[in-house]
Amino acid sequence: MTPHSLAFYVDVVTTGTVLGAGPTDSPEQVTAILGPDSAENSVGEHSMWRDYGMAEFFWCRESPDHPWAGLHFTLQTHRLATLGGSTVNRAIREQYGRFDRHLRYDRLERLLGRRGVHLEDVPNPNAPSYSLHWQPGSGVSVLVFRAHGRTGRRRGDARLGDVHAIASSMTAERVAWYRARH
Repeated sequence: MTPHSLAFYVDVVTTGTVLGAGPTDSPEQVTAILGPDSAENSVGEHSMWRDYGMAEFFWCRESPDHPWAGLHFTLQTHRLATLGGSTVNRAIREQYGRFDRHLRYDRLERLLGRRGVHLEDVPNPNAPSYSLHWQPGSGVSVLVFRAHGRTGRRRGDARLGDVHAIASSMTAERVAWYRARH
């Protein structure tokens, strides 16, 4: 993986934004940053998400008369293993360059540590298949593929130790809830 694409992930984990687009930004604000090339999905009139390739942003609203309120974003890094770097949004590629098919957690953690940014382990109901890690300052979580399922079959092109997803807006209350239950 190029140092530039690793820098992207480090920036997301430390800032809690994607190129400056935050989890509570409006659809218009996110599109102004990532561009209009996205697929829009909705569940009724109250929730919507836009898929910008690897990055997805989610919104909700009380009614069609109310504005969209940002909820969170998720980087679906597992898509890289199958689709390659072309799944990464053009604006992100223009700033950070080429993206490899695998984001290794140990490399990400090491680079974050060099910046003085540390991830806390969080109990995960999906263990042992996945481990969950959290950066309290930014509220970003990192989900890591750790073990094959009960059948022992591989999950697509994923490798043990690959980052499956990076998501925003995990609160301290949510972490406490996980810790109390798992």
